[in-house]
Parts: sequence; structure tokens; C-alpha cells
Amino acid sequence: MYAIRLLLLVGVMLLSWPVLLAQQGQQPPVPDKPAKEKPKPAPSIYKFGPDSLEQPGVPRGQVIDLGVWKSKVFDGTERKWSIYVPNQYDGSKPACVMVFQDGQWYANPKGDFRVPTVFDNLIHQGKMPVTIAIFLQPGTLAGRSNRSVEYDTLSDRYATFLEKEILPEVAKKYKLRSDAAGRAIGGISSGGICAFTVAWQRPDLFSKVLSHVGSFVNIRGGDVYPGIIRKTERKPIRVFLQAGKNDLDNQHGNWPLANLQMEAALRYKKYDYKFVMGEEGHNGKHGGAILPESLIWLWEPEMKKD
Repeated sequence: MYAIRLLLLVGVMLLSWPVLLAQQGQQPPVPDKPAKEKPKPAPSIYKFGPDSLEQPGVPRGQVIDLGVWKSKVFDGTERKWSIYVPNQYDGSKPACVMVFQDGQWYANPKGDFRVPTVFDNLIHQGKMPVTIAIFLQPGTLAGRSNRSVEYDTLSDRYATFLEKEILPEVAKKYKLRSDAAGRAIGGISSGGICAFTVAWQRPDLFSKVLSHVGSFVNIRGGDVYPGIIRKTERKPIRVFLQAGKNDLDNQHGNWPLANLQMEAALRYKKYDYKFVMGEEGHNGKHGGAILPESLIWLWEPEMKKD
């Protein structure tokens, strides 16, 4: 009988313990559980080809850090920037030039795009002209990013920034082509629509556009482009659009649909363009994997001249 009473007493104490702790503002100890690992992203179906990898015997260009640029066109903003100068540039004649928004992503030798390595390989093979790349990060204003203002706004302001500030600064040391045929501009997401806006507003400055998962949606009115393209006289620009079936769909719009609308408008107006829809989302995996072929296509008219 004593043993039964003791067991009942122990049971009551175990049942009442969490209540007593709760009344004292404490929580009973929780048994240790193994930490759940974050799910790893699925491997991309897109892989780098040889032109995105360093190859033996290929002369390497130089990436030069140019520090911080303080803009007057975007008054009060500061941004980091750098340039790539190919090994084949000797100053005997002007080089072509290509500007990249979000330059830190495009210049990264281990990133999705690896522009310096791709340029090294394609220039060495004679598949694109000797080209100086300009990598521009978005500006910051009073410690806050000015990216959307600069990239998503439909105006000639960013083109003016390039024309009045960036291109003349680089041209102080390097000979650059001054004709639109010798200039290209590219970017990803909002940087993609920015590239299109620059060429659309100033086809006399830039004639070649490379857009990766471009944000042709209503962030700052970019969804109007397909309608504007259809109703405007065709401009002398060449456009490469890369998009992804699994890209974003949110309050700003549907990215795959927006890029399909852009493609349809360019086709309707008989533009010189190429459109590639992949399986990826809002990232540079597909665009990076096909960057070599994108650049070969984009610069093909200049190579035929030579």
C-alpha cells in the first residue's frame, strides 16, 4: 500500500511541475532536438561552358578598382566602380565599351557571370571585339540605396550620367569608341530594364542591350514599354533578352509575362533581337551560363565589319 501511495504522489508531482513553473514565469526544460538544416537550393540545370572558365594560354585582362565615384547627375550619390581592360588593348585604336549595372555581380570571377573571364576567352578567339568593360554599382544617397531610382525610372537621366560623367572619365586614360555601334550596356533585373532604357532614350549613345531577367514590370512604370515599342518608330538598337519561367510574380507584375510581352512587341516592330526563355527564377544562373553566346550574338555585326 505504501508503494502505491508513493507512486501516486510522484505522478501528481510530475503532472503539477509545469504548472508550478509557469506560475513562476519559468518554462520546463525542452529536450535537445537536432537542429534542422536549411534546405539546400536545387542544383541548376545550367552549367558553365569552357568560355566561362579560365583557359590555359589565354591572355588575361586586368580588372582595375577605380574607388568611389561621386555623381553630380545623381547629386549626392556615391558608388564603387571598376573597369576591365583586355590584354589586347594597346591604345593604337579605340576599344569598344560595355557598361554593366550591378557591376559587382558581373565582375565577380566566381559569380554567375564572370565577365572578365568570358571577355578574355571571346576576345582571344576573335568572337567579340577588343572591349573595355565598365562595372558600376548602384549609387547610395545618405547611406541608402538609390538603385531603384536610377535603374527603374523611365527617363534619360542614367544615360546622361554615363554620357557626362562615366564615359569621359574612362576616356581620359583609354581610347573608347564614340559611336553607338561600338557601345553595349547590360544588367540584371532592374539593371536589365535600365540597360534598355538607356538605349531606348539615347540610341545615339548605345545600340546594344543585354537584359537578364529584366524588370519590365510596374516598379516605376516599366510595364508600359511593350505598348510604347509598338507605337514608336523602330529605333536602331539590337536587344538580347533572357528570361526565366520561374521568375517573380508579385504586386509589381509577372516577370516571365512581362518579358514575353517585350519579346512580342520587339517582334511586331521587326527589331533586331533575340529572346531566350529558361527554367530558372530571378537569378543569374541561366543568363550567366549563356553569357558567351549572348555576347557573340550581340557583337556579331561588329565582327562582320572586321
